[in-house]
This record gives sequence, structure tokens and C-alpha cells, in this order.
Amino acid sequence: MSLCLVLATVFIGFVVMGPLLGVAVASTFYEGNLLSDLLSESDQPGYFLAVMVVQGIATFVGLIVFPILHVTQLEHKPLQPFFPAQPKLGQVLLGVTLLGLAFIVAMSPVVEWNSQVHFPSFMNDFETWAREKEEMATKLTETLTQFKSVGQMLIAVLVIAILPGIGEELVFRGLIQRELWRSTQNIHVAIWTSAFLFSAIHLQFFGFFPRLFLGALFGYLYYWSNNLLVPMFAHFFNNGFAVVTVYLNQQNVTSLDVEDTTSAPWPYVTVAVVATVGLLYFVWKHYRENPPVIEDFHSPSALQDENL
Repeated sequence: MSLCLVLATVFIGFVVMGPLLGVAVASTFYEGNLLSDLLSESDQPGYFLAVMVVQGIATFVGLIVFPILHVTQLEHKPLQPFFPAQPKLGQVLLGVTLLGLAFIVAMSPVVEWNSQVHFPSFMNDFETWAREKEEMATKLTETLTQFKSVGQMLIAVLVIAILPGIGEELVFRGLIQRELWRSTQNIHVAIWTSAFLFSAIHLQFFGFFPRLFLGALFGYLYYWSNNLLVPMFAHFFNNGFAVVTVYLNQQNVTSLDVEDTTSAPWPYVTVAVVATVGLLYFVWKHYRENPPVIEDFHSPSALQDENL
């Protein structure tokens, strides 16, 4: 019942109230037909800022404000247990940064495979629909990442990296993963189910599996650390790295193209996989030696002594 309430809260905030408020705010300065232009690529002046405002407000309201109200007003719980003070957190975040870089390269073969996957013949209609969704998302991404200034890039960092890093981790790890853990009494089921939902909700099925593994990575980082700051930072780094790299590529500062789905060469992938495993072990070992504080509401008391 609690999980259903969480999903209802997020739906109302992110799908209904947030976008409506975003459109209302963006319409005050956008001169075109905003609702029509949001469904298609537009070169209308102010389109970039209008879309960023709509998306930013939708994320802020739906994935941050409403979930916070859910925790504090419906569950009558404090937010502090999500962010306990921990020793050597800076070292962990440095390890997570390196982990994020290694993970991107290690996942590149999965990215290439998933982008080219074909469904069985009886799923032709679904594949056609999924391809159309993918093309729409790609066109929108291309429009929003054709940065004309450093200012636009910084706005994108806020809307694409910072706000989702906070909001999506609060929802999928802090709320959904927690409730699934309570109901299933199995942390691995909770992590992978929340990761599945995290990937599926993006409606980009030709990037489903890389995002699934990414969600699972965030889930285990949260489980080991018991601190939402850790997966939030990892999420922010993953998205922010992509945004900044796109900008630097456009400025001819780097030839790295993060939008290219081609796999990295296998020697690089092998090194990245080894580095990913090693850095995961570093984070896991750190929290084995510095056990996080487990709040009663945060995870099932029956599993407080379980650790990986």
C-alpha cells in the first residue's frame, strides 16, 4: 500500500502538477505555441529556455517537492536519516567519480548491443513504437544540447544533471527501493526491481539495459552507504559528465562523442571492467570497515545486520 502511495505521489507531481506549473511559467516569456512546440523540434526563439524551464520545474516539483512532502507529511518522518554524517565521505565520493568514468567505458558494449537490438516478429508493433519514441527522444536531446553559450550549458547541467540526480535518487532509491526492501525482505530484489522501474520510466528501450545496470549501481551504492548523497553524487556525475563533454565536443576541445553508441575498443573495456570491479570493492570495503548508521524507518530492522 505504501509503495502504491509513493507511485501515486510521484505521478501526480511529475506527470501532472509539475509540467502544468512549468508550462505556465514558460508561457510567460515564450512567444510561440508552447504546447505544440514541445511535441516537436522548434527553432523558435526562447525554445531552449522554455523546454528547460518546463523540464526543470517538472523534475523539481514531481521528484523533489512532492516526495519530500510524502516523507514529511504522509509518513511523518524526518529527512535527516537519508543523509547521515559519515567519516571519510570525500574519499568515497572520489572513488565514486572514478567509478563513474570506468563504468561508462565498461558499459559501452552493452550500449552498442542494446541500440541495435531487434524484437521478435510478434512484437513488431512494439518495436515500431519504441523506435519512434527513441527517435523523438534523440531529436529532443539534440535540440537541447546544441549549446550556443556557456550559460546554456550550465542551465543544462542544472536541469539534466543536478535536479535529476537529487530527485530520481530520492524517488527510486530513497522511497521505492526502501519500500520494496520492506515488502520483499530481499535487498537484491529491491535494488533490481527499482532499477528496472528507473529504466522503464524513461521510455527509451534501446538504452534500457545500460540504464538498468546504472540504476542497479546506484542502488548498491545506496545500500552499502545508507546515505543518499552517494548515489545522488554518482547520478549527478554521470549526467553532468555527458552534458559537459557534449559542450566540449562542440567547442572542438575534445573528440570524445558521448552520444556515439559504438563500443570502446576491447582493451579499454577490459581495463574499465577491472577498474569498475576494483572501485566497487573499494566502496564496499570502506563501508564494511565503517558501518553506516541504520535508521529504523530507513530499512527493515530484520535486515539491519545484512551486508554484502
